Amino acid sequence: MNGRPHKSIERSAAILEIMAQQGGSARLQQIASISGIGKTTVHNILQTLDHLGYVQRRPGDMRYHLGGRILNLARIAGDDTTLRARLRPVLERVALNSGATAWLAVPSGDQATYLDVVDPHGLYPNLSSVPRRENLEGSAVGWVFLACVPGLGKRVLATRANALDESVLTRIEDVRVKGYALDLEAYRPGLNGVAIPWRENGEVRASLCLTGPPAKFPQHRLIRLAWMMMRSVEQPDIQ
Repeated sequence: MNGRPHKSIERSAAILEIMAQQGGSARLQQIASISGIGKTTVHNILQTLDHLGYVQRRPGDMRYHLGGRILNLARIAGDDTTLRARLRPVLERVALNSGATAWLAVPSGDQATYLDVVDPHGLYPNLSSVPRRENLEGSAVGWVFLACVPGLGKRVLATRANALDESVLTRIEDVRVKGYALDLEAYRPGLNGVAIPWRENGEVRASLCLTGPPAKFPQHRLIRLAWMMMRSVEQPDIQ
């Protein structure tokens, strides 16, 4: 190897830096003009970055936006502590108001990572044994991320080819429409849950989830708790 930078990687990095300098989004023509790279080449690189989740397009918007995958890299690099502290008040509030255990999770690659948990009622005697990372398919938190984080489903399919069948895709669309996800003992026997997305500047950055035994948390109550959580995340103490 001669140590020279690979041109396509060099151009991709330049495009991402331009988008960051423009506030997180930019038009194709703007990127080409600033970078000095031809429009066709810029378009092809953006298409690849979009497929990988590093940039994304939004309906009705001609700009390219930094995508969830690159934002996750920034989160992993040092934003977890800030996010945990910021959302701790709402976790405590929804846990106390519901009698359930409250969880805070973030997307991490093709999995979910749990950053915090509030269990004031002792529903989990041994929290240290609870997995802090899990696959997205099946859990309420996973449904939220698959429904609300652009390109995430593609990344799951890239690593687990048969993970998202037709029934799963239908479920994802249902979560996208309703704004919350239910898990009725599907992920772990003896445990029901409900999760909602938490957005910042329109981007889903985390999910809040409540879990508990099915006898205490049947489906109709979980739906009411979903709306309670939605109201809670609008409180000024996490803005």
